[in-house]
Amino acid sequence: MAVKDRKIRVMIAKAGLDGHDRGAKVVARSLAEAGMDVIYTGIRQNPETIVKAAIGEDVDVLGLSILSGAHLEILPKIILRLRELSDREIVILAGGIIPDDDIPQLKEFGVREVFGPGTPTNKIVEYIRGEVSAAGG
Repeated sequence: MAVKDRKIRVMIAKAGLDGHDRGAKVVARSLAEAGMDVIYTGIRQNPETIVKAAIGEDVDVLGLSILSGAHLEILPKIILRLRELSDREIVILAGGIIPDDDIPQLKEFGVREVFGPGTPTNKIVEYIRGEVSAAGG
């Protein structure tokens, strides 16, 4: 994930039937204002569409926003499909309404970090920069 010669590329995706995207848009705008290239997929995206877009856009980070309660069903599908189709490491983050009890299971599947409602956007920016830098960017 060498990004020394380019901006960090982040895709923010709304997974499943969730139609509420205000938080995702706030995060996307904050990341763009911090100098990252940001792709926002829009609402109601299925796992296959998200994976193909992440690979096609050559992203370093995939932020998955979900408020519907289907995070334990949808996010693992996305992660497994990414592993099948991509040979590069993509940092996977999650945000939205995710119960604390579910976070360890999501991390076992490969979600690096979960950012809940009210997380300061500068914390997300710093986390992404740290992860991409640690991966060799």
